[in-house]
Amino acid sequence: MTRRAGLIALTGSALSACSPLSLFATFTPKDAARSPEHGVAFGSDPRQKLDVYAPPKASSREAAPAPVAVFFYGGSWDSGRRQDYGWVGRALAAQGFLTIVPDYRLYPAVRYPSFLEDGALAVRWAVDHARRLGGDPGRIVLIGHSAGAYNAAMLALDERYLKAAGVDPKVVRAFAGLSGPYDFLPLDGPITRRTFGEAPDLPATQPGLYARPDSPPAFLGTGDGDTTVKPRNTRALAAALRAKGAAVEERHYAGLNHADTVLALSRPFRGKAPVLAEMTAFLKARVGEAT
Repeated sequence: MTRRAGLIALTGSALSACSPLSLFATFTPKDAARSPEHGVAFGSDPRQKLDVYAPPKASSREAAPAPVAVFFYGGSWDSGRRQDYGWVGRALAAQGFLTIVPDYRLYPAVRYPSFLEDGALAVRWAVDHARRLGGDPGRIVLIGHSAGAYNAAMLALDERYLKAAGVDPKVVRAFAGLSGPYDFLPLDGPITRRTFGEAPDLPATQPGLYARPDSPPAFLGTGDGDTTVKPRNTRALAAALRAKGAAVEERHYAGLNHADTVLALSRPFRGKAPVLAEMTAFLKARVGEAT
């Protein structure tokens, strides 16, 4: 078995089951980036910690502050840890983003909307600390995969969470969701029932409800072979945004499954689909000049 085939065997099933990616995180080749801070608390709970990845040092001391990306991993809202996604942090940092990878509280300790409140606190941390780390707190993008894509979409579209955390929602210039569950009413399985079933207003849990003309531009990608979170979720959110006149770029990648859309951000699997190139090109075009 080749090394690449071995990585596929190790990670494909793990991601499909939303289980930890420790082996992949340990052995996969990584992009050049700096990692100035790890395990930094952004709240009092042990799960409220984050890691930071920064672009390689610029040659000029006058280099403009980098845009900031906050990446939310998936895991059915009941699993996942930031240490297993350092390769994503480095991939985004190598593309020029100061990248924050936070943990967030999980089921059964919490249910909706606690993980969104944690995400908003992580964005607040990014706003407060970006300058000293070489980032621009006025140019933030949110990125997520699977459950993390839902988190990113909700934080970008429903302004209540960022406002409650003391963040001006206008600092979020765009968001990107990969293989996200955005349209799951009626509650369509045990994962959503346990996570969202106690919500007093179920329609309010759906990102499309908050689409508006001035929504942050959205990059929505999915694999047409995804049987875990079906592509109709991406189509539904894209349609809701377009119906309000919001900017959206929708990508359906041939042959990719649920795991593949995030694996395509890694060095070994970028040849499967241009997810990293297309997503970061979209985001860079929308962050604008340094503030």
